[in-house]
Amino acid sequence: MVSPRLVAKIESEEPTLRLAVLIDADNAQAAVIEGLLAEIARFGEATVKRIYGDFTAQTSSSWKKVLQRYAIKPVQQFAYTTGKNATDSTLIIDAMDLLYTRKFDGFCLITSDSDFTGLAMRLREEGLTVLGFGESKTPEAFRNACHKFVFTEVLRPSTVTEPNALPQKASTEAKAVPAQPVVGATRQELEFPRQFVLTALEQSIDDAGWAHLGTFGSYLTKLQPDFDSRLFGYKKLSDLVKAKTELFVTEERQAPGSSQKILYIRAK
Repeated sequence: MVSPRLVAKIESEEPTLRLAVLIDADNAQAAVIEGLLAEIARFGEATVKRIYGDFTAQTSSSWKKVLQRYAIKPVQQFAYTTGKNATDSTLIIDAMDLLYTRKFDGFCLITSDSDFTGLAMRLREEGLTVLGFGESKTPEAFRNACHKFVFTEVLRPSTVTEPNALPQKASTEAKAVPAQPVVGATRQELEFPRQFVLTALEQSIDDAGWAHLGTFGSYLTKLQPDFDSRLFGYKKLSDLVKAKTELFVTEERQAPGSSQKILYIRAK
């Protein structure tokens, strides 16, 4: 179940979660760090920022250039033997140590490695919010173990989606299969998962057939943690539903006792 605090944060302005940010340098790209930290700031405050890897290795050289700038604490981990990943073990041990301090509302796990699936599930069992960030190659098991998963490709400055940027998902009764993009396709050209979105909307509506945008977004994330409107060229979910006039009817309503307007939607 998606944390109520996470749902509130997605559409609110103020950070609501105290987050521990743990980065697997072996399976994350330094090029997305600026967009990554900006995305994390949407959900809450990164009170701890640590990155794990062997920073004497050539493969980690790009990370060394940004650690000081973004105040990320490096945790050096030498490889004990060839073919074994000591970095994963160190990150997991640190995560459990931080968990038992009871100082955090959630964890951000930046990795494309399925080995962290168990860690994500364990953190969720403790009632904490788990946000995952990784490349399109990230296995579905880890993506679905998170409350919310963000593809780091959408955090890059470029507006062009890399080939195979949307991973294939197994089809189920409640979940549609995201289409595979063609080489060179932009996000706007990706096939929109129409049936999946309409199914989620149907489960979100009230007796009058309308759904609050936040409720709709929450249900989308429950069904598919890696659903992201930016994969289809829209910065926010509200922009997506307003643009898809062939699917949705939108209506802005005045919030009781406030000058703020709330967006409601229904199927066309």
